[in-house]
Parts: sequence; C-alpha cells; structure tokens
Amino acid sequence: MKYVIIGGVAGGMSAATRLRRLNEEAEIIVVERGPYVSFANCGLPYFIGGVIQERSKLLVQTAEKLYQRFRLDVRTESEATHIDREQKKVTITHHGKTYEENYDALILSTGAHPMRPPIKGIDQADHLFTLRDVPDAEHIVQYLQQHQVDRAVIIGAGFIGMEMAENLAERGLKVTIIEREHQVLPPLDPEMAASVEAELKERGIEVLKGKTVTGFEEKGAVLVMDDGRRKESDLTLLSVGIVPESSLAEQAGLALGIRRSISVNDQLQTSDPNIYAIGDAIEVAQTISGKAAVIPLASPANRQGRMVADILSGLNRHYKGTLGTSIVKIFDTSAAVTGLSEKCYRDIRSLMRRCTPVRQITHRIIRAARR
Repeated sequence: MKYVIIGGVAGGMSAATRLRRLNEEAEIIVVERGPYVSFANCGLPYFIGGVIQERSKLLVQTAEKLYQRFRLDVRTESEATHIDREQKKVTITHHGKTYEENYDALILSTGAHPMRPPIKGIDQADHLFTLRDVPDAEHIVQYLQQHQVDRAVIIGAGFIGMEMAENLAERGLKVTIIEREHQVLPPLDPEMAASVEAELKERGIEVLKGKTVTGFEEKGAVLVMDDGRRKESDLTLLSVGIVPESSLAEQAGLALGIRRSISVNDQLQTSDPNIYAIGDAIEVAQTISGKAAVIPLASPANRQGRMVADILSGLNRHYKGTLGTSIVKIFDTSAAVTGLSEKCYRDIRSLMRRCTPVRQITHRIIRAARR
C-alpha cells in the first residue's frame, strides 16, 4: 500500500507515524508546503516573547529524524498543486520542479490559513503580521530586532491574540487590543472573560471592545476604527480567526461543508472513498450540539490522524465529533473552556432542558488560578 499525506504538522504527522506502527511495509510519503514539520505552534507567541529563545525548541521532529525512526519519506517545501482522482495521482511542486506521485489512499491534512478581511489599506500596511507557523514567528522577531517598536496593536482578542498581548507587553511594548465583540476571549462566558480583561488592564494593556478596524493609513502606522477613532501602531498583529485550507480539495471536486471546510463522514472519508481528510480543514460535529462546526485545535487533529491510520489499517473506528477544549494562560490568570458556553446554549433551544449550570464552579476555577 502507498499512502500520500498532504500536510505534515499535527494531524498529518500523527497519521504517518501511526500508519508506520501498524504497517511496517507500507510506503508513506508526507508532503509539507513549509520548511518544518511537527512543530509546536502553541509555543510561537512565547518564541516571540523570548520565553523560548531557540527556534530548535519549537521543532518536535525533523524530516531526517522521522526517516531514521519511522522510515517516513517526508518532503518539506513541497506543495501539492493538483489531485487527479481518476488516476489517483497528486501533482507536487518542489523548488520550481513538478512531478507526480500515485497513491492507494490520500490523506488531506492541509490545515488552515489566517483570515485576512478586506479592510481598506490592508495591502499597503507594511508592518502588519499574522501568526500561524514558525516562519511567521521568525518574521515578527526579526522585525522587532531591526526596528524601533514601542506600540503594538492586536486585532482580535482570541487565544492567540491574548498570548501575543502578554508576550509583547513582556518585551516592553505598549499594547492595545481591538475586539469587535463586547468581551475578550469570545468562547468564554462574559463573567470569566471579565476576569481575564481585569488581568490585562492590571498589566497596562489597553482593551477596546465592540470596535472594528475599518482602515489602515500611512502604510499601516495608523488604524482607523468604526467610530472614527484612530490608533497609532509600530507593529500590528491580525488575529481574527482562520479559514480552512480547502482550495486543493475544492479544485479536486470534493464536497465542502460550512465555511468551505472539507466534508467528511464518521470515518473521516471525503466524498471520494480513496481520499480522507483530518485537522483544521474539515467539518466536524460539535459533540454536545451535534451541529456542524470547524474546530481548529491540535488535540482533535492528532486524534483524527491516529484514527484515520487505524481505519486505513482495517480497524473499526468511528469519529464521534469534537468537544472543543482550550486553555490559555495570560500573565497570572488561566482560563479554560470545553464544550459550549452558556450563551451558546441559549442558541440551542432543544438542549436547554438538559443543560446543567456549571457557572459557580467555573468561577471558582478561574479565581483560584490567579495568584
């Protein structure tokens, strides 16, 4: 059997290593567009903040080590550009050279890319960054080292935005967070988010809620908000969410789900029975609500990777959905969420009768985490 895996970070590499453990004879090829595989993306903000000082500490494995240990054919800086479903072939480009690889089964672990809203002047903003992989983090560190950066603006108060706010503040920058919702960390209940916001303000971080950036001026040095307010910035991080990387699947004619994610069944199989998909790019069922969702987290991606390897090896496995569990530490406060928040429950009327309030407990947890 010959397996080709497109994407070699969380889910893709979990699938590859599990396949090798289950099948010593299979040919396993991993095609990764970036220069690194199996890196610790959760550590990227801390690399920028200097907590993690060496890039090598972010790299869990290298292509060379994966070949030595698992006999995996890992090809970095290689991009899959076309899938021929009828011939069961993938077209791959590496440093300008193009070639094809056939497959018996294909696994798509293409991940996601940062959302880039059509904001006026965004293409002319020359110190606007996103953070998704190691090269992104290296670009930000390089910019901080080569320029006088005193003020930073973070657009989006999600998990990455919060961690970046802490790490930029720890570097001595004056940090402002702009969030369109009326609370930081929108997945949390408002009462919990208020505790996090209080911690941010205690550390001198400005939080502007219910605001939207409508334009960039002076090559990104000035941000204009929907209320006319203007904010100067030496470095701006755009952290407003991600978009499933489904362009290759769409071009191949595979069925797509919500937010243009890749549609899969409970065996992680796409609309083509020879192609499977895992990770941030796929549509899953949210465990509690049963509704279709995109839940871009490393733990579910790794779990899906191991499961798809089991399925391809003949084991009886079914993916029952993703609960969605996240935790973030901001200075001396830790906050976590799993499942659905109280406000999400209000939108699922059919489940309200089965809802068990946990608010008192969650409040105690977050307060106990503060020192």
